[in-house]
Amino acid sequence: MLKVLKFGGTSVGTLERIQNVANIIKKIKDDGHDVIAVVSAMSGETNKLIEYSEHFSKTPNKCEMDMLLSSGERVTSALLSIALNEQGYEAISMSGRQAGIVTDDAHTKARIEGIDTTSMKKAISDGKVVVVAGFQGVTEEGRVTTLGRGGSDLTAVAIAGAINADVCEIYTDVDGIYTTDPRIEPKAKKLDKISYDEMLELASLGAKVLQNRSVEMAKKLNVNLVSRSSFTPEIEGTLITKEENIMEKPIVSGIALDRNQIRVGLYGLTDRPGIAASIFTSLADENINVDMIVQTKGTDGKTNLDFTIPTTDFESCKKVMSKFDNDDSTKIDYSDEICKVSIVGVGMKSHTGVASKAFATLAKENINIRIISTSEIKISMIILEKYAELAVRALHDAYNLDK
Repeated sequence: MLKVLKFGGTSVGTLERIQNVANIIKKIKDDGHDVIAVVSAMSGETNKLIEYSEHFSKTPNKCEMDMLLSSGERVTSALLSIALNEQGYEAISMSGRQAGIVTDDAHTKARIEGIDTTSMKKAISDGKVVVVAGFQGVTEEGRVTTLGRGGSDLTAVAIAGAINADVCEIYTDVDGIYTTDPRIEPKAKKLDKISYDEMLELASLGAKVLQNRSVEMAKKLNVNLVSRSSFTPEIEGTLITKEENIMEKPIVSGIALDRNQIRVGLYGLTDRPGIAASIFTSLADENINVDMIVQTKGTDGKTNLDFTIPTTDFESCKKVMSKFDNDDSTKIDYSDEICKVSIVGVGMKSHTGVASKAFATLAKENINIRIISTSEIKISMIILEKYAELAVRALHDAYNLDK
């Protein structure tokens, strides 16, 4: 079996932890599998390099930043390779270039265009462990690039797809995907399997275990992903796979909570064709990500509009909204005392009554729902933030997710 293993910054954060990763790889090798390990920079290293660059410039050349930042992963890959070789396990470290990873030239957020797996295949056939520096590649012209946030996960998934690996295991400090955040609901259960689409919903709703881009790529390349912990490698993780590979499809797989939400309300707008278009076009032009929208027709030719944005876009949003604040009858209202609680599950497609149960559960707890949005496998509700944890626990209970 060929396994691609990815180890994040916390998993390789110290020399002791790099040794721990070497032990995990040795065990997998001893079990008769071939291994390609993809590593991140040691935790804190990338920030340190950014600080170094800021000593000289607040707006450094992106091309040079890529050259600088890619060094963190190369350090880890060489150290891990040295640790393995020292213990009699032949290993070879490779930069993104040596691993054949070619990207476009969008420096600091490049996209992988192709991978020439020749060098990796040769090393594997020679019985070596291949240790690849994640987060990086090279352009056609040979300039070093980096892949942006979550780039090492992308490297691992792309390599697994290109080399046709049996599985891609993403090692973090969490031992899998849970039905909800165990810090909020101690009865949360670890899932054995989850579909790509459910994982994408949970990831976009604030479950921080895996990043969207890597799950999207795994879905596109049909790579079986496993989320597991480098601190408890003996515990089986959660398999993220095609929906058809999951026999028992639970109605609800998980409850997600996103506290980073702002509600924006525009009340008493003149109700004319194109008013919503002009507002949301202005927001899109500033790259502000609008999430949930509710429009209600008021009286006297007026309309009310409620929508949510991420907390990070708050200041930019206020600037855009000031353009629409020129009518005395229009009132703009912001609330950061809200959160979004969502239920996710592929089983919703074929079961009725899922939404009504969610609404009844919150009503029973006297929690008022401000905005609702639904998709085929998700129901999201905006509620007051002070009820966040109560709502998560009540919904987790209502759908029997601890069973």
